[in-house]
Amino acid sequence: MKESEYSWTVKLDWLNILNLLQIDSIKQISEAKREKAIKKITKTFGKETLLELEPSELDNLVVDELKESMKKELAIYERRKKRMEQEIRNKVIPFKQGGIIKIDPRDLKDLNIDSDKPEDILKALYKKLTGESDKDDDKDDDKNNYYEDNTGYYI
Repeated sequence: MKESEYSWTVKLDWLNILNLLQIDSIKQISEAKREKAIKKITKTFGKETLLELEPSELDNLVVDELKESMKKELAIYERRKKRMEQEIRNKVIPFKQGGIIKIDPRDLKDLNIDSDKPEDILKALYKKLTGESDKDDDKDDDKNNYYEDNTGYYI
């Protein structure tokens, strides 16, 4: 892109654009789609007109153009976000209603209890709640001939 032709892009507030698109990161918008949207807006309105517009108006123009070109990606992202919210809601509501929480000590074996950072403990618990933990299934523990639940502790 020629810098003089697209000088109006300096006025863009990309954080506001991300907020209007309801996405979390600029990385979710490919560089090609950003450039395509900017070129199309410049071709449609002209450089002089765009330089006279307010930054919020420019943001809205870019958002409208990106929504058109990213329909599929935005729909996938929205479905993934709703699914994650539903999974977390299903896992957290039992906490509020006094449900039983199954804890497998093997999931927490890498947890450093003596850590000075509470973020490490929260990350480990988050992974457990969302099911993102990497399970190393120990086959030795499952060889017991007893008919009882030995997969974890119940609180």
